[in-house]
Amino acid sequence: MKEVGGYIQKQVAYLSGGRGEDSSVIVTLPECSAFSDIPDEALTKVFTYLTVIPRTRQPGVKFIIILDRRLDTWASIKTALARIAASFPGNLHLVLVLRPTSFFHRTVTDIGFRFSQEDFMLKMPVVLLSSVTDLLRYIDENQLTSEFGGTLDYCHSDWIVLRTAIESFAVTVKDIAQMLQAFGTELAETELLDDGKTIEYLLESHTDKYNKLKEAIRSVSKEGRHLLSSLDSTSKGDDPQWDVKLLGQLRDMEAAFDGFFEKHHLKLHQYLQLLRYEKSFQELCLDHLLAQERELHTSVNTLPQTEQALKKLDGLESNAKEVMARAQIIILHGHQLSAGHHYAMALIMQRCNELRHHCDTLSVALKTKQSLFLQTHQLLLSLGLAQTWCDDGAYLLANQLVDKFQSKEGAQAALKDIEKFLEEAPSMLSSGVDVLMIEYEAVITPHLQMIQNRQTSLRKLADKHVRPVQLVAPRPENPPRSKSPLFSPKHGTAVRNPHPSVLLSVLILLVCESLWARLTMPSGTLPLSLCVNVCVCVCVCHSHVMRELIETERIYVEELLCVLLGYRAEMDNAELSGLLPPILRSKRDILFGNMPEIYNFHSRVFLQDLEGCLEAPEGVGACFLQRKECFQMYEWYCQNKLRSEALWRQFCDCDFFQECQKKLEHKLGLDSYLLKPIQRLTKYQLLLKELLKYSADSEGTSDLQGALTAMLDLLKSVNDSMHQISITGYEGDICELGRVLMQGSFSVWISHKKGPTRMKELARFKPMQRHLFLYEKALLLCKRREEHGEGADKTPSYSFKHCLKMTAVGITENVKGDGKKFEIWYSGREEVYVVQVRSTNIERIFFLKGMKLKNLKIRTTLTGIQLIQLTDEIKGSKNKQLEKYTVYT
Repeated sequence: MKEVGGYIQKQVAYLSGGRGEDSSVIVTLPECSAFSDIPDEALTKVFTYLTVIPRTRQPGVKFIIILDRRLDTWASIKTALARIAASFPGNLHLVLVLRPTSFFHRTVTDIGFRFSQEDFMLKMPVVLLSSVTDLLRYIDENQLTSEFGGTLDYCHSDWIVLRTAIESFAVTVKDIAQMLQAFGTELAETELLDDGKTIEYLLESHTDKYNKLKEAIRSVSKEGRHLLSSLDSTSKGDDPQWDVKLLGQLRDMEAAFDGFFEKHHLKLHQYLQLLRYEKSFQELCLDHLLAQERELHTSVNTLPQTEQALKKLDGLESNAKEVMARAQIIILHGHQLSAGHHYAMALIMQRCNELRHHCDTLSVALKTKQSLFLQTHQLLLSLGLAQTWCDDGAYLLANQLVDKFQSKEGAQAALKDIEKFLEEAPSMLSSGVDVLMIEYEAVITPHLQMIQNRQTSLRKLADKHVRPVQLVAPRPENPPRSKSPLFSPKHGTAVRNPHPSVLLSVLILLVCESLWARLTMPSGTLPLSLCVNVCVCVCVCHSHVMRELIETERIYVEELLCVLLGYRAEMDNAELSGLLPPILRSKRDILFGNMPEIYNFHSRVFLQDLEGCLEAPEGVGACFLQRKECFQMYEWYCQNKLRSEALWRQFCDCDFFQECQKKLEHKLGLDSYLLKPIQRLTKYQLLLKELLKYSADSEGTSDLQGALTAMLDLLKSVNDSMHQISITGYEGDICELGRVLMQGSFSVWISHKKGPTRMKELARFKPMQRHLFLYEKALLLCKRREEHGEGADKTPSYSFKHCLKMTAVGITENVKGDGKKFEIWYSGREEVYVVQVRSTNIERIFFLKGMKLKNLKIRTTLTGIQLIQLTDEIKGSKNKQLEKYTVYT
């Protein structure tokens, strides 16, 4: 309107709002001297402006031009028609020309039009009219303005005012849309810091901006409704639907903006709740109480120590009750947040479970230690009484003179004194050692029971006769006490040939002193005999595990041979050919996989290696390391296992398999034996762990550790390869991507450097769940599908979504300080993938190990452990730049 406003004001052409046949829009060119003065370029703009208004709301609309030249000449008409034909941009249906009214000019016009009619008709349909009345044959009276004898009410100045208002309103709506887009982008890119005050400020400032934008939208909507009412009341040359459309767009933008801000505000509010919840969780100091509980040792040897420990325990229990009460409030708060569908529900429930577990652990530990301390306290009190009684008994025996035993009366008197003394024995001594161990199991068992069990085990293992114990009265090496056992301060002689009752007293005394010595022994020390026993047991256990490894290896080889001869080879048996479905004979390699290759390796190579370690068990780790590459054959066997199982399920009821099983006298079917290689592979790492347990700091321990690592890596590699065979939708040969190094499920956000951002995309808070497969040459992003099948047949499926070539991939270790997020960027950050992992160490192991020699765009920091992991891959590399980079790191 700004470009053509002057010519529109001069009424070079106008839209009256009238319609012809087929709803053609009427464009009127009145008698106007300014028409001849307007440049061609400006005339084209005027026509374009006037035609674009109806074409916007009605594409393909036709136009009728009324060219009023009643006061003009033929030359002017001819020029006007030529200019209309050259500059009119719309679908011109008809040109109605009102010819001059004067006789001379009318005659000239008729003659000129007759000779030029064909030229004009080739460009556009032109009808020459003699009077206004002739217009009624083409256009109804109510569609013509008063200057043409019609009844249509039209005011050009009012039309200009309305058009200016409509265009101004459209520009305002556009500005509002840009403001909403800018604010939406600002909200989407807001960095969430781990600071509650910052989040509170963001909530306040964003809400203030939102309210201002809402007020602006309301003001524009009010303006639009006022404009719409004006159009409804006048409808002069324009369609009210145009303003309705703008108002609809404004309402849609407002609704999308409200929904987006509501989600953003909720996210900020929930993030603030999460920060406060994490703060209350960290301030609880439950770990400090657990550490104090662990520092409260149970190795108390005296009554003062026990009483002091009970006093500390009471104080700790008092603090624990207060802290656990606060923990229950935090747990309740966490459940309330989860019930409100908090976006971090999983993390909050994890914190609740941690708190509940720590509270339960602390409560159980405090109760256990309290019971233990109380039992220890009671036992020490009883032992004190028993020790006093034993000392009195020793004093009594020492004061009985041997010469009095020569007479019957003297012996009877001495015996009566002893029997009377024994009747006064404390109850704990009369109970016996077994009863004591039951009553005070928590206190005594860690010391006495271990000794007895080890002694019993060693007797069975050594199969030696134990000489009977001879009761010999001990001789004191220290100066005598006032009441020293078996020594009299008054008579410096030991008792000889004691009566049987005296032997019972001595035995009880020995038990008491042995028990007392155990309880008063410094914490953490063991008798020499027990240390020897432990060493012998370790050697025996190590030998036992070695024998189990070799014996189970022999059984494994025999079972493989049994399957190959009893089933696979029988497929070529002519006598059983009638029982075997023909399709199975051609698919035996699918059913049995590469079991023959596995059997040859174990029977000819690995079993012999292990048998050579019987005399030198320290070499068993080296056996696994030397054959590490050979074990890769299991990867193919495991990958084929799904196809093998499907084939077995199809033909498991076949008479052939039933007959073979009957001949072999097997209780289990073939499918159980086809699992043997997988079971054996998992058994190796368990046996290696047992060997490591009994081989600490001995020769070959490092090789054993290396063998265990190799077997665990192999199991992981097999597991990863089992997942990759379930990828669907990848066009191309997946084998060309190299070996699969890592795989796992992650949360992924995607952003693009190019392309417009839609409002609904800005409103997306939830990440996509993607399963990532890291190969040597590429990174695949897949979507895990629901598992299909029933029971044990359930298998995951992965739908291929995207492939990133490693040559164009880079990573950024941390995203805005979040240790669980990192970036994968592609082709110079045209595509950025923000990935969230479950633990802070996974992403380093996951990607640094995989990107290895082919990618120098790694923007991260290698730790010492990770650098060691890459050492083998770097050795022998011809990439000097990488060597230089690695040395620098």
